[in-house]
Amino acid sequence: MKSIIERSRYLAVVGIISLLIASFSAFAWGAIKTVSTTLLVIQTLGRDAGITIELIEILDSFLIATAIFIFAASLYELFIGKLDLPEWMLAHNLYELKGKLSSMIVLVMAVKFLQRLIGAEDAADLLQRGIATAVVAAALIAFTHFGKKD
Repeated sequence: MKSIIERSRYLAVVGIISLLIASFSAFAWGAIKTVSTTLLVIQTLGRDAGITIELIEILDSFLIATAIFIFAASLYELFIGKLDLPEWMLAHNLYELKGKLSSMIVLVMAVKFLQRLIGAEDAADLLQRGIATAVVAAALIAFTHFGKKD
């Protein structure tokens, strides 16, 4: 039984490969959005009001792609073996992995809120979204900070 459980850790490879495919897809998506936005800037000579939002969406897509890659690399490190990557990029236990995920979620939420802020037309809706974003971000930050294992 021990041998079966020890070997079953390689089931994580399914998740790792899936996350790598998702990360590569997200990077490709970001590259396509970059080309599209560059063409928009050239065609409108930078006068299109949507350029700022498009640029923020590019940042968001690469941020998500990077988070997925970090998650895949950390899963590999946790279940399979060591990787030669910067320490800040890897989680060494599931708690650290959840912390990295929480941090990335807060960043993505901030970017999404900024998109709303730029295109805002309804102040009450913007206030409600801002409060909701702040509450969720605070909860995730508190989870990461106060839930640390010593």
